[in-house]
Amino acid sequence: MPFSTTSTPDRIDEIAPDGAEIRLLSRMEGGGVCHCSLAAGLTSRAVRHKTVEEIWYFLTGEGEVWRKSDAQESVVAVKPGLCLTIPPGTHFQFRNTGQVPLTFLCVTMPPWPGDEEADRVDDYWTL
Repeated sequence: MPFSTTSTPDRIDEIAPDGAEIRLLSRMEGGGVCHCSLAAGLTSRAVRHKTVEEIWYFLTGEGEVWRKSDAQESVVAVKPGLCLTIPPGTHFQFRNTGQVPLTFLCVTMPPWPGDEEADRVDDYWTL
């Protein structure tokens, strides 16, 4: 596999099923990484992933992330430097509570297969 070197693009490559702006970075056989952004004051749609797991590392902004899996449920305040996981099957939703875009790196394992991977679930926060 050839080397990959990528800068964060100015353009938005995709809108995720949850509503986040996605800028694609690098992808390999075992996983991929993208830059995600949610504008100030916005709340994502709640979803769950069927097979992929994700690791999020927050870069800018302030917000909250709700996660629910079986009997485990939590809301965590997020800010730059915080890292969290989204295991497969976890219901999750996030919102930007700050004045600047909430941005984070998202590592998806295996690589994101497409929008059919995400199922819409009941929102924790009202949109």
